[in-house]
Amino acid sequence: MNTEQATETHCSANQCPVSTPEWGDLKEGALKRTPFSKFKRVHSNFKSPLQVTESAKVSPAEEVAELKRRGEQLDTEIAQLEAEGCRVEELEHHIDMLHEYNDIKDIGQSLLGRIAAVRGTTTRDLYSHFGLELDD
Repeated sequence: MNTEQATETHCSANQCPVSTPEWGDLKEGALKRTPFSKFKRVHSNFKSPLQVTESAKVSPAEEVAELKRRGEQLDTEIAQLEAEGCRVEELEHHIDMLHEYNDIKDIGQSLLGRIAAVRGTTTRDLYSHFGLELDD
């Protein structure tokens, strides 16, 4: 075992023979590790892309008023859809049917993948073999 391996095996989290150099020990420029960059401000301060400007901040009262306005708008849209004959129960039925369709489609995709693996082909080739469209 060489000395590096011995150091690694006998080194605990708080007791390690390797030390970090002090600031006074470093030569000027030793910490600058950024390679040449075409960007002029490589060492500028970090600026978050999610900055909130003062004009974007709203008071709680304004936020409540906006939420009430949006609620009224949604109530109007719901009333309009109900007037056109849409019912909540019908929507729930359609959602349930879409979930069932997606579950069946996922099972079919899984089976096609397994068949393709056994035959040593692609699922794309199996689509034409079974008379399926690629956008099905």
